[in-house]
Amino acid sequence: MKLTIPRPPGAALRRALATVAGLLCAAALVPAVARADNPIVQTIYTADPAPLVYNGRVYLYTGHDEDGSTNYTMREWRVWSSADMVNWTDHGSPLSLASFSWASSNAWAGQAIYRNGKFYWYVPMTNRATGRMAIGVAVSTSPTGPFSDALGHPLVETGEIDPTVFIDDDGQAYLYWGNPNLWYVKLNADMISYSGSPAQIPLTTAGFGTRTGNASRPTLFEEGPWVYKRNGLYYNVFAARCCSEYIAYSTATGPTGPWTFRGTVMPTQGASFTNHPGLVDFNGGSYFFYHNGALPGGSGYTRSVAVEKFSYNADGTIPTINMTTTGAPQIGTLNPYVRQEAETIAWESGVETEVSSEGGMDVGWIENNDYIKVKGVGFGDGAASYSARVASATSGGRIELHLDSVNGTLAGTCTVPGTGGWQTWTTVTCPVSGATGTHDLYLKFVGGSGNLFNVNWWQFTAAGGNTGGGNLLTNPTMESGTSGWSVFGAGTLAANSSVVHGGSQSLLLTGRTASWNGPAQAVTSKLTNGKSYATSVWVRSQSGTPSAKVTLALTANGSTSYVQLTPAATVNASGWTQLTGTATVSWTGTLTGATLYVETAAGTDGLYIDDASLQ
Repeated sequence: MKLTIPRPPGAALRRALATVAGLLCAAALVPAVARADNPIVQTIYTADPAPLVYNGRVYLYTGHDEDGSTNYTMREWRVWSSADMVNWTDHGSPLSLASFSWASSNAWAGQAIYRNGKFYWYVPMTNRATGRMAIGVAVSTSPTGPFSDALGHPLVETGEIDPTVFIDDDGQAYLYWGNPNLWYVKLNADMISYSGSPAQIPLTTAGFGTRTGNASRPTLFEEGPWVYKRNGLYYNVFAARCCSEYIAYSTATGPTGPWTFRGTVMPTQGASFTNHPGLVDFNGGSYFFYHNGALPGGSGYTRSVAVEKFSYNADGTIPTINMTTTGAPQIGTLNPYVRQEAETIAWESGVETEVSSEGGMDVGWIENNDYIKVKGVGFGDGAASYSARVASATSGGRIELHLDSVNGTLAGTCTVPGTGGWQTWTTVTCPVSGATGTHDLYLKFVGGSGNLFNVNWWQFTAAGGNTGGGNLLTNPTMESGTSGWSVFGAGTLAANSSVVHGGSQSLLLTGRTASWNGPAQAVTSKLTNGKSYATSVWVRSQSGTPSAKVTLALTANGSTSYVQLTPAATVNASGWTQLTGTATVSWTGTLTGATLYVETAAGTDGLYIDDASLQ
């Protein structure tokens, strides 16, 4: 039971945040300026950001500084993702020191990359056998894991840290790392081996700037390289001159140099004496990730990841970027009429996240007046009701729906009952009024003393009875049985009430004879040629751990083609896995058929689906 286990390490942080938030709540009683959104994660301390753009989202891989650290006490890595750069979903810890049988300590800065249907995460740790830092590689079929050790031993070991990886235009992959040196290897196509021996890139003052006062380290290069290629130019952005560090960069016309020092990206700022860069282009913008010590209790050992949007200069140089509390602007709006994970957060006060028995993560350790802010929610013509998946081992409490501030306009209140356990889930629904247009949504949690309840997900229903809002699927929650759904290929589809992700029913397909057989829905009349669609389906196998994906079969002018709507991910029988992705759908000629279906690599296993959306 939740009340009998110790409060998790994040408790000190969450209470400190709640104290600060109390002052902000008081300020919210009067007209307020926009809330700060940096750092982007507040539930725990995070460090060493490594962003990856994949399938319409930014996946952010970070380290985790333990509360109260007085050194680099780090035991696991974490994953977050966002489609709008402000609301970040917590995917938990799919990789830790325990994932590597040969590692003893120091889960430090790494980076992940996608290639040939798999995700490879390169991370440094102490090798138990040698006592030196070594670099391992973990692999997964999903950007959110779980990841497993690909080798059972280090990929490379020089006693140095901070791997960065990129794939050049010709397909050659490079792995770089180092402190105090700068090493590289050419990775083979399998991404878990390399050709030749590790080589050093010469650290010249022309290439990496001049450091004064340290004869053993004449250049500014310290650690944390981030290497990438943009418009034919190679960039090496790195942490410079400890301590305190700042971020500098060099460029080259080839992947191994010769490098030319270009100057400062981010000056020495903030409460952390280290910094660590990560840069990506996403949705037409450029973004710079870094860490600081901006949360309560923050320091060089309790850091927090933040992000800024920037524009390259016309000649390709990087401008000076300063730390802000504002962060990046939001891309678009968040759709409240599809299921949103409770752990999708722009800002929070007091809450924690934990692994959910229904799959993914949930929000827990909720106490009176804690809250979650979700930024830029697009209610459109208005919402009629709000539903949330909740659990409580006590007497529950209430979820208040406030607009634009934690004490702003009250649009609705949902009562959460006791359910008999912290993972005993039920769905509550309440009416909503006044939620039109675009607003920041504050989920304010109210009740008695102690822990109140957990929240797994939430969803609004649009006014006029449109339960899906922008969702193009019929019966997306499966609460109307098989209505709107059919079988693509062979099998028997039936409603199921014993294994559900949300609500009271899911769908179960049995009797499959081929991998492409799956639960399906015709969407021919609902598609627009050339438009991008976001897809989400929760999937669970009846047995085994097959790979699953969502596919769209398009028939136009007598020819059928297939669009993969989500990346493949491993599913299992013990919990739900969310298949999610964004893809552009186009065809030539007249569209005569379009069928969305879920398939697995195993052709005869039973398959559950629940809570689907196509928008």
